[in-house]
Amino acid sequence: MSVPKELQSRLGTRLKHPLNTDSLTVANQLKWPIVNEMRARIAEAAAAGGGADLRSVAEEFRRQLRRADNDLEVEAISTGISVAIDTVLGKPTSVDIDPVTGEEEPAFDPAKVRQARQFAKIVAGRATPIDHFHSQYMAQLTVKPRTRGDDERAIKLLKRWCEENEVEPFLQSFPSKKAAVRFVDDLQGLEPSLSPVTLNKYINRLSRYWQWLEKREEVTMDVWRGLALMPPPVAHDEKERPFTQEEMVKLLTGETTQAMHDLMRIAALTGCRLDPIVCLRVKDCRDEGVFVFKPQKKEKVERLCPIHSDLKEIVERRTKGKAPDDPFFPEWPGPKNADTKRERSFKTSNQFTAYARSIGVREERDGRRRSLINFHSFRRWFVTAAERAGQPESLIAVVVGHKRQGMTLGVYSAGPVIEQARACVEAVRLPAAR
Repeated sequence: MSVPKELQSRLGTRLKHPLNTDSLTVANQLKWPIVNEMRARIAEAAAAGGGADLRSVAEEFRRQLRRADNDLEVEAISTGISVAIDTVLGKPTSVDIDPVTGEEEPAFDPAKVRQARQFAKIVAGRATPIDHFHSQYMAQLTVKPRTRGDDERAIKLLKRWCEENEVEPFLQSFPSKKAAVRFVDDLQGLEPSLSPVTLNKYINRLSRYWQWLEKREEVTMDVWRGLALMPPPVAHDEKERPFTQEEMVKLLTGETTQAMHDLMRIAALTGCRLDPIVCLRVKDCRDEGVFVFKPQKKEKVERLCPIHSDLKEIVERRTKGKAPDDPFFPEWPGPKNADTKRERSFKTSNQFTAYARSIGVREERDGRRRSLINFHSFRRWFVTAAERAGQPESLIAVVVGHKRQGMTLGVYSAGPVIEQARACVEAVRLPAAR
């Protein structure tokens, strides 16, 4: 008998027992008690391992029942299921007296009773574990690693909440919004160190998973739609903002590495987010004078951004004598762990924060994780500088990768030509040191 993958470290890949006969007919008569004994061993190991192991055994029983082609086999598998459930229940912990008949009845550990009940529901096809389809859902996602991490953390939080609140961790436990609302109400207490903004990301990722399940008719509705935690009110002067001219001068003249100076200037004169800049390769700086930035947020394709004339020296210095696939910023290589959810720019962000703090370019508030000015403030500064230079909002949106507003510009327009975008970029000038 094959052993589920999760249990092979304990039981090996297969369980074997000789029947000592060369007759197939006799073997088919002798095998069922031994098969059920093997199933009991697997169920015992699964019960010791917990939820995931036990679930895999229950799903295997369910598959065997679907494949059974005669009454004898169905009866034998059903006997094996009963043996497995008895194994999950374990020995009685006490004896109860039936108040009506007065007869003695064995009582079992409540936690094991819940396990056995869930096991039986999965076998019978009346319960689908919350994460049963999650790996399949994740396989078709085309999102950033950080968002994939949010998906995984959201499912873990939901399963943890189910366990702590004695809610069976099945899709069928969420037939309406009622249980989902309970989860959202408890979420802040479940993860008190996380902000409502972060927790709302997890609710949103659960909603996306349920929408996918709804299309497959595995659930009847997205129970998470419209649910969210109320973020704390933010005073007008506590919103994240662009750098001031004085702060820009401090940053661009402070004592730091050449790589950091190059990085800040590219950010200030393109309005690009941090990660696409750090991920640039030599071939992404094209001869026609444009950067090719990888897609971010809801962008579908790479984005072209004209290279500002003040950046030409940096581009020439960083591309000279290098191969097309060489990194533009070798100072910040990608993570060594291929499975990490962190972006390549993770260390870069930390280094910029340390640099900005060392020269006093920070604006921190009690209770806020981030300073009101951070690396993203270069992007805000570029947008502000372009607007003050008289550039139209729709053109600025194209340069920085924002969605253009309105039916005409947002749907029907093919977008501005690169010369118009170049004029917008060149209109922005770095502040001069005083």
